[in-house]
Amino acid sequence: MSTMSFVEEATHPQRTPLRRLALKAEPYLYIAPSVILIATIMLVPLVIGLSYSFRDMQLLNPFSGGFVGTEHFEALWTDAAFWHAMRNTLVWTFASVALQFTFGLVLALLLNNAFPGRGVVQALVFLPWAVPTFLSGLNWAWLFNPVVGPLPHWMAAVGILSSPENILSDPDLAIWGPIIANVWWGIPFFAITLLAALQSIPQDIYEAASIDGAGAWRRFTDITIPFLAPTIAIAVLLRTVWIANFADLIIVMTNGGPADSTQIVSSYIFTQAFRRLDFGYASAVAVVLLVLLLAYSFVIILLRQALLRR
Repeated sequence: MSTMSFVEEATHPQRTPLRRLALKAEPYLYIAPSVILIATIMLVPLVIGLSYSFRDMQLLNPFSGGFVGTEHFEALWTDAAFWHAMRNTLVWTFASVALQFTFGLVLALLLNNAFPGRGVVQALVFLPWAVPTFLSGLNWAWLFNPVVGPLPHWMAAVGILSSPENILSDPDLAIWGPIIANVWWGIPFFAITLLAALQSIPQDIYEAASIDGAGAWRRFTDITIPFLAPTIAIAVLLRTVWIANFADLIIVMTNGGPADSTQIVSSYIFTQAFRRLDFGYASAVAVVLLVLLLAYSFVIILLRQALLRR
């Protein structure tokens, strides 16, 4: 037997099946506490919520708690308030995401250029994101109040409103109050995310395109947008899911009113659970929202993968 064989045997002694199993299981033992914690925090409430959707869970009814099957889901089909909240959710989500993305992209393009004090401006851009949503909602509610706020007077001066009135008390316009507040609060997310993606684009590509005669718009459509597309897809996915579940501003600014004109699905869940104390029906509504958002997320992820393969 050669010297090399002795060295190999001394360095790598023969491993028993039990030792090989222990070595394979070792990484899983390290991550087990984290997995158990995440599963406990995320899966347990999810399972409980799913079980509530099939049970009669009314907090003030001592005889509730029994299994009712799909009664809650069947009631949703004839619940006019739910479908009204669903339509409001589409307006709320689409308008908020579209405006946040548009202003965030413009801001990111501006901040991508070097100018004195750019670091300070970037910090100021992030400031709305750091404001608590409850405080943000109160501030915007005051701004829309014609007694103490300037916005109604400014909108009347430029012709948006016929008179300085509180749009939050107008059923036809009230939804736009929380949307404006949400856009202001969410622009920094798109601005910072897209700015990071812009700074990762190689400048050599822009220089080569300029040499070939491509103008600013051609460089933007043929270089910037294709490079940003995967980032845009995941950013839009995240914001859509967050905003569809985001009822803080609506609850603070309008409380779903007037006459449920600003009620969205997530605030409707809050109303059913914590005001009418019907946790069973609220859970059924939450399950429907969860399924819709999962389907939307699946489509966006497939779209992002297609963009990455291009």
